[in-house]
Amino acid sequence: MSLSDALSVLTIAGSDSGGGAGIQADLKTFAAHGLHGLSAIAALTAQHTRGVTAVHVPPVDFLGAQIDACFDDFRIGAVKLGMLANKQVIDAVADALQRHRPAFIVLDPVMVATSGARLLEPDALDALRARLLPLATILTPNIPEAELLLGRRIDDDAAAEAAVEALRALGTQALLLKGGHLQGAGAMVDRYRDAGQRLQFAHQRLDVEGHGTGCTLASAIAANLCLGKALHAACEAATDYVHGALRHAIRPGRSQVAVLNHFWQRTG
Repeated sequence: MSLSDALSVLTIAGSDSGGGAGIQADLKTFAAHGLHGLSAIAALTAQHTRGVTAVHVPPVDFLGAQIDACFDDFRIGAVKLGMLANKQVIDAVADALQRHRPAFIVLDPVMVATSGARLLEPDALDALRARLLPLATILTPNIPEAELLLGRRIDDDAAAEAAVEALRALGTQALLLKGGHLQGAGAMVDRYRDAGQRLQFAHQRLDVEGHGTGCTLASAIAANLCLGKALHAACEAATDYVHGALRHAIRPGRSQVAVLNHFWQRTG
């Protein structure tokens, strides 16, 4: 690949001052895949491994300016969407995506932090359904996020299977329902669905309380799409990557919450 052919990946998400999730995790993931990462910061959080202590949402005009600046200068192969705190932010992002029409949009519907802090205002849920789901190449909710999107409990494998179909019916092209929150002693199963196939990606459960796994997974999918993988293959590779990063995780903070080692393939 020549220098002029290089593609970049853009994350539009929230910043994590603790470095384990959000924009920081996204950029590390892009770098680990050998890609140039771009960022448009939709929210700033005061955050560490023990929780979120404050959230600041910049003016939406400035968010739009960040996104436009990225598209004006770089060849963007894929976009990852993360924490978009309120309806105004979601509308601004949707407007920008409709202006620029990227080839791939990976939507991680960040609603609740690992600590339990609510990261999406209630009025934003309808806006996310109406404005972003139709634009998304793939939606990557965890079980609590899927429950909020569907308005019902998902507490076993049968409910998760039914949720896959219901979520995809909301309008996204494809879906990856993350299974880490489902209780059980067996393997952790992520469920993939697109128009033509239904797949499962299983990994051994690890005795680690991870931080930033959802952000990293969505970013890894975007990176693999940018590298030319088919959507289902990008998802499979991303689940393998996150499992390895969690297996090699570290605990830099004072809590038991671990931060992923995004460069485990080079150091582990």
